[in-house]
Amino acid sequence: MSLPAFPVFDLSRFEQAEAEEKQRLGREVDAICRETGFLAIRGHGVSQDVIDDVWDKARAFFDLPAETKQAVRAPYKGYPYGYLGPELEALAKSRDVDSPPDLKESFNGGPLARPPSITDPEALAFCYADTLWPDAPQGFKAAWTAYYGAMEDLAARIMRLFAVALDLPDTHFDGFITTPISALRALNYPQQHVAPKPGQLRAGAHTDYGSLTILLPQAGSRGLEILSPDGSWTGVPPTPGAFVINIGDLMARWTNDRWVSTLHRVVNPPPEDGGLDRRQSLAFFHQPNWDADITVLDATLRPGETPRYAPVRSGPYLMGKFKATSA
Repeated sequence: MSLPAFPVFDLSRFEQAEAEEKQRLGREVDAICRETGFLAIRGHGVSQDVIDDVWDKARAFFDLPAETKQAVRAPYKGYPYGYLGPELEALAKSRDVDSPPDLKESFNGGPLARPPSITDPEALAFCYADTLWPDAPQGFKAAWTAYYGAMEDLAARIMRLFAVALDLPDTHFDGFITTPISALRALNYPQQHVAPKPGQLRAGAHTDYGSLTILLPQAGSRGLEILSPDGSWTGVPPTPGAFVINIGDLMARWTNDRWVSTLHRVVNPPPEDGGLDRRQSLAFFHQPNWDADITVLDATLRPGETPRYAPVRSGPYLMGKFKATSA
């Protein structure tokens, strides 16, 4: 898949289409998700003011002195939210690949509300742990929660598109995402003043864990690459006015590997191409309800085919993946 062919899908066109056209557009998305599971989504309806506000607040946070950011650091190894400083995570370890820590820092936040129905101690201690809000910059929490809410809405709309792409009623996934345990991550890849260690990347090769990811990369940035079907690493170009969407491991299980959760990484481009420059992104990791039973969809099984995966619960599955990445 060459860069000019990177698929760009207009969500507003799908949402405004008649039933027959929706089915045709769904087939386009099905073909993309069978091949790489990566596409850009425009016509998403997310306010540019909401995007700009959280982007600016995240940048201002990362500009703060290290000791200020450390005030909201994760209190212990494995705590999911708050600030995670440079070189404290190695995403490649989620695939049992030993690698140097990734050249990035992040701020992480979880669901905006804790449903009264959630009583599982593991859920309360992990997915519904408190987000550790910084005091500065002013307005950070408001900007973050507005963007999180917009991503939650967008993810639900994309899941309706996915349902149609799988020849299911468009509301099929609605019941699985009434109280999703999604997470939002602001990522900062600091300017590099020394060469990386051998094998050290900004983000090691990994797949995402949940149903889908909504990524907002920095305009004009380079470094995000996916493993193409032919086995080569291919750059993903930022598309102005669009989010980059990819499916995760849980969706691959759900579809019995009809859809692929593609390996991707963030590399260091050559210095002359901005490889040492600072880079920022926002990633929203959409995840079904903690107790959602993820069972292979009958609609994805060919005649005579049996499921490759046993059912799993969304929350415990996610927790196991996350804990494997701690450096």
